[in-house]
Amino acid sequence: MSDNGKTSVWQGFKAFLMRGNVVDLAVAVVIGAAFTNIVNAVVKGVINPLVGAFGTKNLDSYSSCLKGPCEGTGDTATGVTIMWGSVLGATLQFVITAAVVYFLMVLPMAKYLARVEARRKAKEGTQEIVEISELEVLKEIRDTLVAQRGQGQGQGPGER
Repeated sequence: MSDNGKTSVWQGFKAFLMRGNVVDLAVAVVIGAAFTNIVNAVVKGVINPLVGAFGTKNLDSYSSCLKGPCEGTGDTATGVTIMWGSVLGATLQFVITAAVVYFLMVLPMAKYLARVEARRKAKEGTQEIVEISELEVLKEIRDTLVAQRGQGQGQGPGER
């Protein structure tokens, strides 16, 4: 591969990295990772104790024995245990994350974009009204000039 080919590949890669989408995606991933820690803390510190008020504090301990005897944990476990508490905890984390993202990020951004679009349409609407009224005025001037020419054709040059 020639030096020119390496340069063009490097330049293409650099252009790809500097595109706005890639930078925005990188920022979103970093913020998402930090946000996950917050949601996990809320679930662990608030949701799990609320659930614990009715049962155990740790959702992972909720399970059902499908085929007994269900004894032990990890490699020493016997039987077939369904760990539905873990699934419930993960589901709660997902729902909380989705709700916070929607209500704190998506909904306000949608409202902001709708306001920007309404302003843009209002601005375009006023421009169209101004253009239409200017066009109407020009048509009236043209009609007046045509009417004056039509009246003046039957008269001599000095009889106006």
